[in-house]
Amino acid sequence: MKQVTAITLPLDASSEVPYYIQLYQEMRKAILQGTLPAGVRLPSTRALAKQFSISRNTVTTAFDQLLAEGYLEGRAGSGTFVASRLPDDLLTVRTKRKESPPAAPREPRLSKSARLMMDTPLTASVFCSVGESKAPRAFKPHLSAFDEFPVEAWLKISARCWRKPQSDLLGYGNAAGYGPLREQIAAYVKASRAVHCEPEQVIVISGSQQGLDLAARLLVDPGESVWLEDPGYLGARAAFRSAGANLVPVPVDNEGLMVEAGIARDRRARVAYVTPSHQYPLGATMSLCRRLALLEWADRSNSWILEDDYDSEYRYSGRPLASLQGLDTKGRVIYIGTFSKVLLPSLRLGYLVVPPDLIDAFTRARGHADGHSPLVEQAVLAEFIAEGHFSRHIRRMRNLYEERQGYLVEALRQDLAGLLEAAPTEAGMNLIGWLPVGMDDRATALRAAEFDIDATPLSQHALEPMKRGGLLLGYAALSKREITLGARKLAKALLSN
Repeated sequence: MKQVTAITLPLDASSEVPYYIQLYQEMRKAILQGTLPAGVRLPSTRALAKQFSISRNTVTTAFDQLLAEGYLEGRAGSGTFVASRLPDDLLTVRTKRKESPPAAPREPRLSKSARLMMDTPLTASVFCSVGESKAPRAFKPHLSAFDEFPVEAWLKISARCWRKPQSDLLGYGNAAGYGPLREQIAAYVKASRAVHCEPEQVIVISGSQQGLDLAARLLVDPGESVWLEDPGYLGARAAFRSAGANLVPVPVDNEGLMVEAGIARDRRARVAYVTPSHQYPLGATMSLCRRLALLEWADRSNSWILEDDYDSEYRYSGRPLASLQGLDTKGRVIYIGTFSKVLLPSLRLGYLVVPPDLIDAFTRARGHADGHSPLVEQAVLAEFIAEGHFSRHIRRMRNLYEERQGYLVEALRQDLAGLLEAAPTEAGMNLIGWLPVGMDDRATALRAAEFDIDATPLSQHALEPMKRGGLLLGYAALSKREITLGARKLAKALLSN
């Protein structure tokens, strides 16, 4: 029987780590390295305590942990031994293995749908690097003016909800969402967007991206075609590509999606994804003629229309436009709305308005995805809308964003005349700065990043080559000073390109 009469371990009296942890860690390391080989008998706890001048309880505690984890084993009447059967995979730091060349890293095995999804870049709104500054940077798109959010009103309602929480807010909720919030959403979209719906048709979701994912999984089988605006929203592309759909790019002009072009390319597409009120990213409004043509096609081909109404609240001339869903008499439109742009992205709250025939399917899919959105936040939002804070906030932000758009247009005119062509738009939180014909917008965006400027290349949103490159410039989260300084930096970047 092999026996170790003494163990040499580097215990550090000056360390803040307790002795029992040091002893456990060093013995574990010695076992894994083979310094303490399998099957060897260890000195008694009394002997080790005397050797290291520590208490016997300290040694016993370390031994108990090693015994519990399987590194040691006790034999009645014989003492404590290094475990005789250690898995080979644990012995990763033996000298022999250290000398072996490192194994080549293996690619993670992903599903086909995951590989398809990985081919699509994330939008700037849903991706940020670890350690990236949280402060808005010119001209990162999609960001709202977080510092203008009515925090006090939100906190008062939240405190009220938590002070005497209702029991139905502390357990599991309805997959379709909190009832009072669904009622408030239904009333809001009826009044502001001319959406035809009842509260039962409203399904609360964790942001519009979840709505796209649910629609892709429920409405499209692998290999079936989906019309996508081109250029268009990357999130929609990722959702339908992950579902295995055949993506059909449909060009966009100043009247929105070109329906006849979509029919010519694939008349039997299962879904058409559109942003009719404010086309993303070009900003066009779909004409009535095109809307009616799209609805007629959907009815004739038994297809679905996914209407993404991502920022229609921010229209600077007249009232927000009526929805495409409000024109639908055949139940072919699924309407997506979000609170990310009008309130805070971190709330992760949005909503679907689905035709009656789809309520059960979408509710079940929502439940299977993640149960439901946080109930207390839903309750707070319901009160926030009911008390008028939501509508007041939108009116205030609409005025502020229109003002900031004006600052950006003027700054670009002064500092980038001849380098970047930009004009005011009727809605939204972003502008497109068109580059001279032949200038690569991706290379330009990389150059701008060297000057601490976020400028998303327009071609990143296109499936087919674009005739002219451009940069998507966000302004909603920036002060006048930040816009002015950002335009000067962007000018330096373009001049040095």
